[in-house]
Amino acid sequence: MTSIELPWPSAAFDTHAHVFTSGLRLAHGRRYTPDYDATADAYLSLLDAHGLAAGVLVQPSFLGTDNTYLLDALGKAPDRLRGVAVIEPRTPGEELDRLVAAGVCGIRLNLISRPVPPLGERLWRRLAHELAVRGLHFEVQAQQRQWEELEPWLLRWPGAVVVDHLGLPAAASSYPGSAALSRVLAAQHVWVKAAAPYRSAPQAATAMMRSLLRARGGERMLWGSDWPWTRHEEGRVYGETLAWLMAELGPGEVQRILCANPAQLFGWTPRTSVADRGAPGPAAARTTG
Repeated sequence: MTSIELPWPSAAFDTHAHVFTSGLRLAHGRRYTPDYDATADAYLSLLDAHGLAAGVLVQPSFLGTDNTYLLDALGKAPDRLRGVAVIEPRTPGEELDRLVAAGVCGIRLNLISRPVPPLGERLWRRLAHELAVRGLHFEVQAQQRQWEELEPWLLRWPGAVVVDHLGLPAAASSYPGSAALSRVLAAQHVWVKAAAPYRSAPQAATAMMRSLLRARGGERMLWGSDWPWTRHEEGRVYGETLAWLMAELGPGEVQRILCANPAQLFGWTPRTSVADRGAPGPAAARTTG
């Protein structure tokens, strides 16, 4: 294994990973059933090995709105982990307060193989307000023409919006929905995760990332490992997700995307550094593992 010099300080974030075990109660209508465990302890070990201070755990779609395991995982390392939960739109404010107290920083809407909900209706407008007043971002995973349906509502969303996986581009150039996605990404309250290029068309995610870097130099861009790469696990290693990002960035963009941007979005800088924990520093982080 070859070591690489990683030019970031200890407060670097991985903003997209999942934790679960194979024995959990699963959601009806799921597209995937895991047959292995991806625990918080295993994930924290990966952060240590790669010189990263903090991670954001995203509720996987196959667990539905039961965030119990996610919250338990956040409780294992509240100084290093934050969460993105999945909820029903009717969720009361008291439950949102409980999620925030447990370390949840956002709410996810996964629209893969699902219709776009009526975000303009009163129920969703109420939820948008409740999220905004609590500083909870609205994370959306969607693709192609779904962005055309989402565009008018996301542009009016009162709080921060995060676009998952670069919007899952379907081609390296234009495709149905690409213009709407570009307009959404241009909005000042919209952030985007550079993550999981294997979930998009071949070379499309890299082309999208390069386009966004040319346009705004990594402004409002985040990075996520997507660990443990559900449905795409074979042959994948954590360090390669970093290498994909690093190949496209200059030092200033690395600092912005891995450190400054997530600290701004989440309103949080991890209190403990990698060095404080006795883990390998950035220079010792490896491209594999």
